[in-house]
Amino acid sequence: MIEVEGLTKRYGEFTAVDQLSFAVRPGEVMGLVGPNGAGKTTTLRCVAGIIPASLGTIRLGGVDLAKDPVGAKRTMAFIPDEPRLFDYLTVAQHLTFVARLYGVADYKARGDQLLADLEMADKQDLLPTELSRGMKQKLAIACGLLHGPKAVIFDEPLTGLDPRGMRRMKDMMRSLAASGASIILSSHLLGLVEEVCTHLLILKDGRAMANGPVADIRAKFAGDGATLEDVFFLATEDAPGATRA
Repeated sequence: MIEVEGLTKRYGEFTAVDQLSFAVRPGEVMGLVGPNGAGKTTTLRCVAGIIPASLGTIRLGGVDLAKDPVGAKRTMAFIPDEPRLFDYLTVAQHLTFVARLYGVADYKARGDQLLADLEMADKQDLLPTELSRGMKQKLAIACGLLHGPKAVIFDEPLTGLDPRGMRRMKDMMRSLAASGASIILSSHLLGLVEEVCTHLLILKDGRAMANGPVADIRAKFAGDGATLEDVFFLATEDAPGATRA
């Protein structure tokens, strides 16, 4: 479970995220959306423990991130939009390295299954420089999921993937949620959010414009027949009916 209470992040006099609270329960996929500069990246980095919050509490799997950062991070995976890989480690060596960090005993079987699911079983001896952009993204995903995290953050996970890879990625997110993981999906692709997410958090200027089940937010802002694009614009512009949740 991912729990955020009163998250505030300031850079000097500028407040990037202001008193943000939300929870993602096991089995839920929360779509995090908002215009450029809304505070999405700052929120993700705070929740992942990459940057410290100025105020507020973040708990991952019930573990307070500020009090026990290592314990909290062991329960989660953060998969960024730009893969961070080691140039001189092969695909298989990346998985071995991650397994040692997290103490994954059965990593070979788990790693082989992940690579097979991501159509990379034949890439184990290749270096990142020999992989396409999409393959690098898949390797980052495999590394992130190797230790069986219960809290998973995806930041634009379809970047660089071909249509087949996109379908497999969506199926993987659904499977993770079905297994009890709590997932945050940040994306500008509203079609992806509409297809995969059960819940929605819309940010603007670091504050929540809407937060809750997709169906409830859709009904509140634009009616049951509205698209998420309709909801997005109503929630983030000064349009009639655009009120903060």
